[in-house]
Amino acid sequence: MKANRPGWLTTSRESGEIPYLPLTLLAGLGAALAYLWKWPCRFGGAWNDGTLQFTNFCYTDIYPLWWNEKLNEGKVPYFDHPVEYPVGIGGIMEFFRRLVGPTSDPPTAFYDLTTVLMAVCLVGGVLLTAALAGPARRWDAAWYALAPALILTAYINWDLAAGVLALGGLLAWSKRRHVLAGVLLGLAVATKFYPLMFFGPLFLLTWRTGRWKEFAQTAAGAAGIWLVVNVPIMLLAFDGWKRFYVFSQERPADWGSIWFFFSQKQWPLLGDPERVDSLGIVTLGLLCLGIALLALAAPTRPRLMQLCFLALAAFMLTNKVWSPQYVLWLIPFAVLARPNWKPLALWMAAECWYFFAIWLYLVALQPGNADLGISGDTYFTAVWGRAITIVVMMAFVVRDILRPEKDVVRRSGVDDPSGGVFDEAPDRFRLGGSPGFVLPDNDPAHA
Repeated sequence: MKANRPGWLTTSRESGEIPYLPLTLLAGLGAALAYLWKWPCRFGGAWNDGTLQFTNFCYTDIYPLWWNEKLNEGKVPYFDHPVEYPVGIGGIMEFFRRLVGPTSDPPTAFYDLTTVLMAVCLVGGVLLTAALAGPARRWDAAWYALAPALILTAYINWDLAAGVLALGGLLAWSKRRHVLAGVLLGLAVATKFYPLMFFGPLFLLTWRTGRWKEFAQTAAGAAGIWLVVNVPIMLLAFDGWKRFYVFSQERPADWGSIWFFFSQKQWPLLGDPERVDSLGIVTLGLLCLGIALLALAAPTRPRLMQLCFLALAAFMLTNKVWSPQYVLWLIPFAVLARPNWKPLALWMAAECWYFFAIWLYLVALQPGNADLGISGDTYFTAVWGRAITIVVMMAFVVRDILRPEKDVVRRSGVDDPSGGVFDEAPDRFRLGGSPGFVLPDNDPAHA
């Protein structure tokens, strides 16, 4: 019998295995639909037309980067040509460049092979999401497998590769494999920068529970593997390696971000291109401070996935670039943080509108194509639409943290199914008062 449990945490745990085959089929269906969505470009030649690739909504970065990154000339990323991506993606580029070999249509083969890997990453990500959801909520992962915005954006870039690594790292944490968790999260950061945000929630919950040894193992594993895969490139091709970081720093406010809106509308202060970096850092810092106060002061310790969602959403909202495929970062964490269909459906509608709006906006910017697209003002309804729907979801997650009886995950009778050592751990620190949900020291969960 667990003393000190709040009344809303009384139901016994449900058992159950991950529905591997059904979820694999659903994820495979999502991957196939994403591939078919690119049909006008892949099979109709629209990639070679600056207008048709937008009016058919089938643009991808992968195909043109075959030329832009000089892969068609046999140049090795970083060594022969600077690449504006972290080394994980550069490694994927080089692997498939070598695999393509002599074919009649190398850029299309490069795209096809890349999408095979991204499809595998999607299937893996869906199964990992199911594992993280816990026995009572495995099927929540179906939201990820068939999310409309995922089907539209899956093959724009290499984001699904970072996603599966990040989810794998968090699953390893939930299974108390802390060094492995660090290695996978470190590889995720080496592929896309955003998984770095997940160390904030891990740190905050470590502070609250006092599980410093486990956190240190994960942080050391992440730092170690990041250095292993980055330092050789840094030493042998520093100018090519640093391109990603220089490009990220020098890039102005760009499509999709709220800073782009302020810049285009020439708002005082908020639209100043010289201040966009500092404004982004300050606003992200303020949001992270709010998340930290929430995590440390909430009467009941938040779930890890709730804080991961809030941290990642804060990063996206304040970033100076918000590409359509960034939705792939957030979908699994939105599902794990709050698997409620109404706000998820509203957000998906906003993301889909943004997906169509960005291409219509870009085609209208081309000379003579104004009648084929939309105006800037119409485009900005999409920019604000997805930002507002994400803020709404963040507000619901904050409410669930402050009123955990509203949390549909905890209503299943669990504390933190993906929390690992945080699951049912006693509070060692809490701001503003005595610890909240605390298990007795002789509870079996502490064994």
